[in-house]
Amino acid sequence: MKNIRSYVLAETNWKQVKNDNYRVALLPWGATEAHNYHLPYATDNILAEEVAIAAAGISWKSGAKPIVLPTVPFGVNTGQLDVPLCMNMNPSTQLAVLKDLVQVLDHHQIYKLIVVNAHGGNNFKQIIRELSLIFPKVFICSINWWKVENAENYFDESGDHAGELETAAVMHLRPELVLPLEEAGNGKARNYKLKGLQEGWVSAQREWTKVTEDTGVGNPKAATAEKGQKFFDKCVDTIAGFISELDKTSLDDLYE
Repeated sequence: MKNIRSYVLAETNWKQVKNDNYRVALLPWGATEAHNYHLPYATDNILAEEVAIAAAGISWKSGAKPIVLPTVPFGVNTGQLDVPLCMNMNPSTQLAVLKDLVQVLDHHQIYKLIVVNAHGGNNFKQIIRELSLIFPKVFICSINWWKVENAENYFDESGDHAGELETAAVMHLRPELVLPLEEAGNGKARNYKLKGLQEGWVSAQREWTKVTEDTGVGNPKAATAEKGQKFFDKCVDTIAGFISELDKTSLDDLYE
């Protein structure tokens, strides 16, 4: 029988919760979208949740008091609406959802929140700025989990979407949901013609089906579960360290 993890809200119970003084909340946030031909639509949700739970578990064992909230499964997919069943949540809706959740945390005196993001279309920076005016006691930060470590040290070509990085990570975590790599597209993507967009100092939304035929950006063919495990575990260890550091740091003493 699997042990109930007291730091995972979806698994634990009121008997445990009423006696635990949680200090740091983690909110996994993903998306529901196509990931090339070979990965599940829930790829980002799987990655966000698994990273958050694994990191919380390590920090819990070291004495921190994190609580992982249920995963938000919808992200900003405004550029992919012509791909069947790519589910979109507008940034304004994300603000409304996060506002409601932070209100609960604030009410229960959990003043530290980490949004563990696994979807490139999600950007919480401006949302956090606005919420800081509404809930000045609550410290909110966000982590793009795949940026925690340098992917170049682990992958031949990490890719932008459903490439080697994401494929390897899901092969490690949920291999039963990954189709054989010979069924995957090559993730070849078209770039903008405009120089500023090519160089990255101009930003715009990509129209996904004009960029890629298989919905992937980055070739997944070199992915292995072993590569995924090494990268995933290192990211988890680093995030766990941040959770522990945030847990013991006073919000009145954040700056050197």
